[in-house]
Amino acid sequence: MHPFSYVAPRTLDEAVEILDRRGERARPFAGATDILVQLRAGRFELDALVDLKAVPETTALSLDGGGLRIGAAVPCCEIYEDAAVRAAFPGLIDAASLIGGIQIQSRASLGGNLCNASPSADGVCPLIVHSAVAKLRGPEGERDASVESFCTGPGANVLRRGELLVEIELPPPPERFGAAYQRFIPRNEMDIAVAGVASAVALDEDGAAIVSARLALAAVGPTPILAERASAFLMGKPPTTETFAEAGKIAASEASPIADMRGTKEHRLQLIETLTRRTLAVALARARTSR
Repeated sequence: MHPFSYVAPRTLDEAVEILDRRGERARPFAGATDILVQLRAGRFELDALVDLKAVPETTALSLDGGGLRIGAAVPCCEIYEDAAVRAAFPGLIDAASLIGGIQIQSRASLGGNLCNASPSADGVCPLIVHSAVAKLRGPEGERDASVESFCTGPGANVLRRGELLVEIELPPPPERFGAAYQRFIPRNEMDIAVAGVASAVALDEDGAAIVSARLALAAVGPTPILAERASAFLMGKPPTTETFAEAGKIAASEASPIADMRGTKEHRLQLIETLTRRTLAVALARARTSR
């Protein structure tokens, strides 16, 4: 492995300056659960790793006015151990509690999961269905990017030279809202999704119709997919088994899976239909009991 320097800036400005000056030869990190593996595998060579955990903005977790702000370096365990966050965002907890074992969850962050831009990332689809926004900081200042547009290809994202993810912002959920995430893996020892689905629905006052919905698909395309047609189909429909089954078929038509050692294209498409039905049912149950 190529020798590299370890740098621990204490401010955002310092972190941005280091990343901008070193360009492609430096990368920011939070838990390093992905980047160290990639370095050992020779995926790329770096001169510096920039640790963000000493930057206060990247380690803050706050639930204010119903909205949630997650610093890019906040570990998954801190998210699911917060009782208020668990109650308000159970669909996000579904994912945070799935990313590796407890040792990984004590270091890995949803911010790192997003920046790593794996098509099978468990953390990205729940953020998409919660309409999350990535807050970025770089040499030219601050800008926002929707989470569904953040990943541009396998391992690629919208970050520019010298730019880093500061935090992820989730708006307050609407009334009678529920979300859920599920995945399929071949076995516990192969902790990478063959397919995954996140679903979110909001119901009308009587609970008789869906007033808003978002579906997102993992591991069935070069990036996590916002299933726009399936989401639009659910609008105004009754939350029934038949409605959810049809939404699953539409969601599968929006996927473009590959075949690999973990599953065939056909298997992945079938899984999208099944997981869509299941996550919509869980999201519905949560919407009916939400406050």
